[in-house]
Amino acid sequence: MPHFSDSVKLKYVKLGYQYLVNHIITLTLIPVMLGISIEALRLGPHEILNLWNSLHLDLLQILSSAFLIIIIATIYFMSKPRTIFLVDYACFKPPVTCRVPFATFMEHSKLILKNNPKSVEFQMRILERSGLGEETCLPPAIHYIPPKPTMEAARGEAELVIFSAMDSLFKKTGLKPKDIDILIVNCSLFSPTPSLSAMVINKYKLRSNIKSFNLSGMGCSAGLISIDLARDLLQVHPNSNAVVVSTEIITPNYYQGNERAMLLPNCLFRMGGAAILLSNRKSERKRAKYRLVHVVRTHKGSDDKAFRCVFEMEDKEGKVGISLSKDLMAIAGEALKSNITTMGPLVLPASEQLLFLFTLIGRKIFNPRWKPYIPDFKQAFEHFCIHAGGRAVIDELQKNLQLSAEHVEASRMTLHRFGNTSSSSLWYELNYIESKGRMKRGDRVWQIAFGSGFKCNSAVWKCNRTIKTPLDGPWSDCIDRYPVHIPEIVKL
Repeated sequence: MPHFSDSVKLKYVKLGYQYLVNHIITLTLIPVMLGISIEALRLGPHEILNLWNSLHLDLLQILSSAFLIIIIATIYFMSKPRTIFLVDYACFKPPVTCRVPFATFMEHSKLILKNNPKSVEFQMRILERSGLGEETCLPPAIHYIPPKPTMEAARGEAELVIFSAMDSLFKKTGLKPKDIDILIVNCSLFSPTPSLSAMVINKYKLRSNIKSFNLSGMGCSAGLISIDLARDLLQVHPNSNAVVVSTEIITPNYYQGNERAMLLPNCLFRMGGAAILLSNRKSERKRAKYRLVHVVRTHKGSDDKAFRCVFEMEDKEGKVGISLSKDLMAIAGEALKSNITTMGPLVLPASEQLLFLFTLIGRKIFNPRWKPYIPDFKQAFEHFCIHAGGRAVIDELQKNLQLSAEHVEASRMTLHRFGNTSSSSLWYELNYIESKGRMKRGDRVWQIAFGSGFKCNSAVWKCNRTIKTPLDGPWSDCIDRYPVHIPEIVKL
């Protein structure tokens, strides 16, 4: 006899199991309803009427029952959370004058670090394996030799990125500045006084009673923290619009020392920003692109290693930079594990949850050496937006979540075209999927971001309508060239 795995298509067995478990209620109710219908037809209208009269219900009982149903329905609808819509968003597209090809980056590094050729060689090795392309951008102040990270230059970069994204958002949505009820700006490393949110209010002359917030020091995952904050505010402020601006200002944070752990961000971080319009107005339901389903936040800051794995500090020469620990990927893996443990029950179909439960019970009772079952998150989501923090981050998540090359395509191509744009990278990835014409009504999107502290945050969106391929945006002039092959090492 042929081997079982050769004679039976196990893939179809699994598909059948998934369909059976995920639709168990429907499959159970259909024969029950069918049986009730057949019995009603057999009895006839006269017998059914006699049965109803035999219940001896008076008017008071009927009114009391109706009143109870109305009260329960009222409590349910009043306690139900408001639906949060993502109306639209806009990403900043850096000007071509800010582009930093590999040759330019390395030439500048050699001139800035001319007394330390080993640091130059280290940066070259990192850049070769980074997954970045030749079109990523750095702000004008970093193009000087040596760089000029002044407060004026940093403000200039913030104005360029934030105002460009805001202008694009106003144009796409028809939103007027006076219609903004809530404003949240997140930028981790640049926190001037007045704040960046105050800068936006001054530029667009927003209302005096606007609820504004400025988040800093929260790393690359701050964009989803801002979304979570906006969601909470929109729950208590009806009929409101919230604008979230996510960016990272590079100018004051370009490290000019020799510590290798602090040179890494120079090779990965690039210009970027996004502005997102959220609303709880029912009038936005039809034109909104997405509906917010879940936000799950995980914070590992109680652990000392996790707290210090992304750390702003001074080197031995007193030069300030961001130090990235060697334990970063291991810590990120633990944070992701905690996050998906919370996320799984919210999004996974019953078939995956049962398999996970059976495996867990089997390991506890029968054999601890059993391989733990990794839930198939592809059953819960059509699209994945993994923070483009670096090639290693994307590789690790692709491996741990058992994703295909197509599932991580948006993340890899965003890293290649724009680099690590910190908290805004998720929106460049989402725009990539839309620009490829892949976003259909009902599709579910999982955004995953990591940040200093250490944090892993997730957001789940459901597509509200089939999205037409955008004619403008950050990918408009290059989407036809993507995806591109990204070699393991680019020899410089």
